[in-house]
Amino acid sequence: MKEQKKINPVTDWFIRLLKGALVGIGFILPGLSGGVLAVIFGIYDPLIRFLANIQRNFLKNLLYFLPVAIGAAIGIVLFAVVVEKAFGKYAALFVSLFVGFVAGTFPSLYKMAGKQGRKSSDMGILIITTIAIFALMLVGDQQLTEVTPSLMVWLGSGLLMGLGLIVPGMSPSNFLIYFGLYDKMAAGIKDFDFGVIIPLVIGFIVCVLLFAKLASWLFRKYYSGMYHFILGMVIGSSLAIFPTVVFPAFTAEQLTVAGLSFWGALLLSLLLFIIGAVASWLFSKVEEKYPREDIF
Repeated sequence: MKEQKKINPVTDWFIRLLKGALVGIGFILPGLSGGVLAVIFGIYDPLIRFLANIQRNFLKNLLYFLPVAIGAAIGIVLFAVVVEKAFGKYAALFVSLFVGFVAGTFPSLYKMAGKQGRKSSDMGILIITTIAIFALMLVGDQQLTEVTPSLMVWLGSGLLMGLGLIVPGMSPSNFLIYFGLYDKMAAGIKDFDFGVIIPLVIGFIVCVLLFAKLASWLFRKYYSGMYHFILGMVIGSSLAIFPTVVFPAFTAEQLTVAGLSFWGALLLSLLLFIIGAVASWLFSKVEEKYPREDIF
């Protein structure tokens, strides 16, 4: 068995900050899920256990997740600026990079799902979940509805974002797009509009605290089934991104706005997908060399 290396505490702090930033981006990038990225980076399980038993080792856990929280806030705010300025123009490119990033983690997620064995029922869960989330996102993409922003609407949006953490694979941003709230949310975060930010944060925290215990219990009781469910959510939602977000960006109108030809946009999207996949696969290999601290 290979000896695992110890990581420098300062380096570890900044790695958790970076992970948090990417998880934050996952919360607001259409088609992705902050929960999926939390699973990929190995912070989902300890975070759910912490939130489910918040009094246990509270200070130690708080200090451990502090850089993750700071990073998530930075990722959300910075990407809200990107969304406001450029996402409409270069949606296919941004999304292709992040879908590649998620795709590169499939091998490690599959390995993690089978850590306690793999039954035929687990594979059934994987297949059914993949098909169900793919179909749900396709159907949802056709049901665009304009919702007027209000305090309760932003609270509900925060609840959706909380579910995006508790249920990896669920993309809150997609639902916000369906309801015509996504661009308004991004603008509110970018402009530090606390009438948007405060109810979002409250809704997020309430949702996470309400469902963390349930999620923790489900993972203890049905580890293999839950992880295959998550893997199905990841695969299904990743596949659905292409017909719902990427392909519409290849229309003549969108290509004109981006200033790209069809083949130029296609090649750039493929290149960014490959870069994202290779980068995340290499990152997962580096992660395996270092022990993940058990903070409980």
